Amino acid sequence: MKKLILALITAVGLMAGAQASEGGLAWDKAPSKTNDLAALQNGAKLFVNYCLNCHSAAFMRFNRLKDIGLTDKQIKDNLLFSTDKIGETMKAAIDPKQAKDWFGGNPPDLTVIARSRSGSGGSGADYLYTYLRTYYRDETKATGWNNLAFPNVAMPHVLWELQGERKPVYAEQQESGHKVSIFKGWQQVTPGSMTPLQYDQAMGDLVGYLQWMAEPAQNTRVRVGVWVLIFLLGLTFLAWRLNAAYWKDVK
Repeated sequence: MKKLILALITAVGLMAGAQASEGGLAWDKAPSKTNDLAALQNGAKLFVNYCLNCHSAAFMRFNRLKDIGLTDKQIKDNLLFSTDKIGETMKAAIDPKQAKDWFGGNPPDLTVIARSRSGSGGSGADYLYTYLRTYYRDETKATGWNNLAFPNVAMPHVLWELQGERKPVYAEQQESGHKVSIFKGWQQVTPGSMTPLQYDQAMGDLVGYLQWMAEPAQNTRVRVGVWVLIFLLGLTFLAWRLNAAYWKDVK
């Protein structure tokens, strides 16, 4: 029974975290970086180095990264594992059997994670941006980590060397005659290789890449949509004036 519960938690992955955070921790607004090629390239590097070890992106091919300004050589030299080919999809390096033993099930695919995790707290990007920045050390958990946006998360903090170790700071206050703990901020326990500002910027790049990966044509769609609306507006104006010119003598 315990294995079944753990498998269900892992299968739903970050979706459960989104639901858990609704009505709880407020989501931070993710920066918009889907038009920033340098940020997307850095986000792709972070994704391959830290996420692709366990999470696949089964609907994204490495050669599609040319859309964010990378060349075939840059992709091969910096983002491909030795056995991968540039035309292949982004497959996780982890053995599915090992993943099942460690987590109770395979970690979820992340291709469209940024589109599927929206909720009342904000967009999927807002949730991911909050989730990646709210890990803290918790020795009571099997992985040694917990997360404010996704309580009791099964995934360890794979980016902890960049962020360092932090712990949440709470303040007690009275509500309806009861003492409740209110989250106030973070206390840095040990420093990471990045400053807090640098880490937040890096997570913004990673989330921007996840947004782009979920719909690589989204910027083109928006751009074409604007021109279509302008064309339809001009056509509507022309039809209105032609209609007025046609009926003026009849009236």
